[in-house]
Amino acid sequence: MRTPTAFLRSSVLALLLGACAVTSANALALSCPVHDAAFATKLPSGVEATATPHRLIVIGFMGGRVDAANAVHRELMVAQQLQKRYPQAVHAAVFANHDEKSALRAVLTQLDDDKDGCLSATEKTGARVVIYGHSWGASETVALARKLNDLGIPVLLTVQVDSVQKPNHQDGLIPPNVGEAINFYQTEGLLHGRTTIVAMNPKRTKILGNFQSSYKGQPVDCAGYPWFARTFMKAHIEIENDPTVWDKIEALIGTKVVEPA
Repeated sequence: MRTPTAFLRSSVLALLLGACAVTSANALALSCPVHDAAFATKLPSGVEATATPHRLIVIGFMGGRVDAANAVHRELMVAQQLQKRYPQAVHAAVFANHDEKSALRAVLTQLDDDKDGCLSATEKTGARVVIYGHSWGASETVALARKLNDLGIPVLLTVQVDSVQKPNHQDGLIPPNVGEAINFYQTEGLLHGRTTIVAMNPKRTKILGNFQSSYKGQPVDCAGYPWFARTFMKAHIEIENDPTVWDKIEALIGTKVVEPA
């Protein structure tokens, strides 16, 4: 039986973040996943028709009901900064956490170097993918990594920031196709993230750490965020907007970049 506190927390979480419909990408999970009519003819917004081999694919997920184009949020800022700093070596794109199909298709599009509509074994194993997100976006980060695992596609790095598990997800268990994973969280306030992530296969995945932040006496400016978020989710959005956390994330992603010769 849930305690009153647990019931209150889950009720407020549902109210603040909103219900999220988890859709399936089974149509893409084929031996030749690019052979999907919608995928072949409709590219997600911002995805280029051609890709540079060995380009680092960086996928970010927003939390809650936040739109992917909301420039107030660090998830988008980091993607823009990486794209600007490494224009030839990075393809960065950000998605709402309920838009996992578009995110998956964006990855598959970038990996299809010869644009034949089918991923070869070489195109899959040569993948260089980083995924990150905040809140439900962090949960979706692990979910996308798991979908890529099912397709035999490796992921260099996953980054979770104050991860809040979505329905039917396992955001604390990192799939074996992920090389490295890192988790940032806070435990202050009504809404806070997962404190620990673990590897399904520690021999294949290195957990870089679970790092806690505190904002007691050290508030982070969250100007531009809605009043209800600043009132009821203060620490949860402080870590989302904390430059010290996101500077570390950007630097870590930068270590995965390989500049073209």
